[in-house]
Amino acid sequence: MLCNILLDQLPRATPNGYKIKTSYKQGIKFELLMQDNELEKEEKVQLALNIFYDEKKLIITKAEELKKRIEDILWFYMCGKEEKTSQKKVKRKQKQIYSYEFDDDKIYSAFIQQYKIDLQKHDLHWWQFKSMFESLTDETQIVQIMQYRATDLSKIKDKTERKRIKELQDLYKLPDMRTEEEKENDFANQFL
Repeated sequence: MLCNILLDQLPRATPNGYKIKTSYKQGIKFELLMQDNELEKEEKVQLALNIFYDEKKLIITKAEELKKRIEDILWFYMCGKEEKTSQKKVKRKQKQIYSYEFDDDKIYSAFIQQYKIDLQKHDLHWWQFKSMFESLTDETQIVQIMQYRATDLSKIKDKTERKRIKELQDLYKLPDMRTEEEKENDFANQFL
């Protein structure tokens, strides 16, 4: 089910008809949950269900319903859009350039600065929040920081500029949240 944020009412239910919590806070909680390496997959699924669905301590026994609910969560999290993939795209983890956990103050400030929206007072729909977050300009500190984090130092020819960007990357570096196994795998994959 495609939804056009310009033409359609923002959804309050999923394509399969389940009522869903739509606050931007749900999307942030879900993303943080998916980044938590200390939880098992089954725990993440149950917690994700509890984040998005109104039923108290939702327990699903039918595999087909569970599959639908998970698909609906992903549909909602992706704002009704399918993930854009290229056939030539190499399956590689993208570098994380923001964190709702560690950049919360900068994101909060950016919404006030650019949109005059206090996220403590306005409960935006997840799709509104994502659209606005992705449209923040480089006038905001969070966008500047994301640009530093995303910069490929090997593409900077000027030594002084490369040093400056490297210092900024070190200053704004996100903590490495990978497990030891993931770190070892990433290290080993560098030699393949």
